[in-house]
This record gives sequence, C-alpha cells and structure tokens, in this order.
Amino acid sequence: MSEKTPVDFWFDPLCPWAWMTSRWVLEVEKVRDIEVRWHVMSLAVLNEDKLDELPAEYREMLEVKAWGPVRVVIAAQEEHGADVLGDLYTALGTRIHNREEGPGRETVAAALKDAGLPESLMDHWDGTPYEPQLRASHKEGIDKVGQEVGTPVIAVPGADGRQLAFFGPVVTPAPKGEDAARLWDGTLAVASVPGFYEIKRTRTKGPDFSNL
Repeated sequence: MSEKTPVDFWFDPLCPWAWMTSRWVLEVEKVRDIEVRWHVMSLAVLNEDKLDELPAEYREMLEVKAWGPVRVVIAAQEEHGADVLGDLYTALGTRIHNREEGPGRETVAAALKDAGLPESLMDHWDGTPYEPQLRASHKEGIDKVGQEVGTPVIAVPGADGRQLAFFGPVVTPAPKGEDAARLWDGTLAVASVPGFYEIKRTRTKGPDFSNL
C-alpha cells in the first residue's frame, strides 16, 4: 500500500471558519488517502502590527482573547508532541464553537481534560517560553500564502513534487462523504493551476455548526 499523502493544516482555535474547514478535512481523510498534520498559527501574531486599523470589537478580541489559547496549544505541542494537536483542537473547537462556551480559561482547561492532557499546561496562559516556537509555526504557515489572509492554511504535495498551499476553503456547513471528497478534488485542481490567485463569492451567513 502507498503511503498516505500528508496534508498540513494551520489553525487558530479561535477562528470559526478554520474550525469548519478542519471538520471538512477530517471528512476527506475518511474517503481519500490523506493524513492531516496539525500546526498552530495565530491571529494575534498576524494582526499585531495593524491593530489600529481594525474595528474596536475585533481588536479587543485579538488583544484579550486570542493569546491564551494559542499559548496553551503550543505548550501542549512542545511538551507532549505534535500528535496531541488533533485531539486537542477537536476538544477546543467543540467547546468554543459548537457549544458556544467561548475561548476563556475554563473552556480551555476543560478541553485539556477532554484531550487527556494535564491542567498544568494552563500555566502558559499569560505567557510562555514557547512563544518563539509559536511564532515560527505561524510564520511557516503564513509564508506559504502571504500576509493578506488568515486561518486556515492548508499545504499538500503537488504532482511535480513542489508544495501546493492555499488559504481556506471557507465552507459552511462542512460537507461530508463524497461531497467532501468532490470539494477536496476541486480545491486541489484549482490550487494546482499556475498563476491562479483567488476565487470568492458573497457570504450570506455565518458558520453553521448544526451538523457537527
């Protein structure tokens, strides 16, 4: 049997659109020969040099709510290995987005317990010695697609051996089964075209978590 194709996925646990896309990619993993590898990126890092340009509500979210969760996630990676990130992200996203518990300390502590990780990781909430690793992981992902986008970032090996990387797709609700596979195949086909830049249509509603 051939090895599974690695799919690198960068996420910030706060982003509802990344969460929807992550659930779609896991559906694709069931019907295509791929293996998802999770990586941390940070909306707080991405926007730290342009906070003054952002709406007050979004700026407050980045300054107050965005740092703690990603610090805990990168600490989990550094102390327990990257293999814990998938289960931890699922636990975080289920609580933050599906159950609408928000990204506060209690939610993240409960998610650690759900993922079988020690509560001591919460010691990194207000500051972590792993910030260089967080920034390096973020940079690795965002450098593949440019500073003009956010989460998620996905990267896969292309047919010519070079990596294909793209932002998104932003999709709601997350398709399942063969619908998930068709979207995956189409996304790869579009991303593989030299010079392709962007496809977008009007967003009419927010993320739909009802089928997750």
